[in-house]
Amino acid sequence: MLVSATEMLKKAVEGHYAVGQFNINNLEWTKSILATAQELNSPVILGVSEGAGKYMTGFKTVAAMVEAMIEEMKITVPVALHLDHGSYDGCYKCIKAGFSSIMFDGSHYPIEENVEKTRELVKVAHAMGLSIEAEVGSIGGEEDGVVGMGECADPDECKMIADLGVDFLAAGIGNIHGKYPENWQGLSFETLAAVKEKIGDLPLVLHGGTGIPADMIKKAIDLGVAKINVNTECQLSFAAATREYIEAGKDQQGKGFDPRKLLAPGAEAIKATVKEKMELFGSVGKA
Repeated sequence: MLVSATEMLKKAVEGHYAVGQFNINNLEWTKSILATAQELNSPVILGVSEGAGKYMTGFKTVAAMVEAMIEEMKITVPVALHLDHGSYDGCYKCIKAGFSSIMFDGSHYPIEENVEKTRELVKVAHAMGLSIEAEVGSIGGEEDGVVGMGECADPDECKMIADLGVDFLAAGIGNIHGKYPENWQGLSFETLAAVKEKIGDLPLVLHGGTGIPADMIKKAIDLGVAKINVNTECQLSFAAATREYIEAGKDQQGKGFDPRKLLAPGAEAIKATVKEKMELFGSVGKA
């Protein structure tokens, strides 16, 4: 069933585990993630970037597809459909399209403007029954053309945003979108602890979940992270499995070129990646 992410993340904080947000890019991605969540009895958040939404012809198409797949696949675990790194206008589009959760990324604005826009969107989202995520401090790397240097968030600014009534907060702690470079300094747990002290039990979000060592993931969860975003790792596993299929010449055997056969190994690879992450995050059996 499609729900807001508020309740599932409150339970995650209380239970000291994290719910995975897995970004979707097409039908195969969505089907694989939903099937794995159902199999493992885990709550799940389907993340949609503005670029992916545009690729799939629009947010209305995405929302309709997800709702229909939940019904047709008989998915009973809690599922949130969430806008990832949304712009101000993008948030309104997703609210109208039928998403159950949005993220407003105002981290690139001066804090005063971030506060003003977040306050407005909190009121609108809550009036419609949606959960809302906000961000303070940039996430390193690039996401839909937005480049961040990975600055750590100011705990006082985090409190300013938290006090607006957001349901969960993304705070930059040195995390990066995409692959982590060899000279990466690691997560700033000092910053994470300071933010946690300011905002109390408000669920925290860790973006850039691909490539962060398991011990760091577990420590972050212990310090209040209740939502972890994964996208690149699914892309990499999908690409590797598809490449192996084609390089083995399987697309030239029989009707191996049929897209349902061609894309199947990648879809199975996504399932394996999602299962691995759900087990690491501790969300298995928590639906």
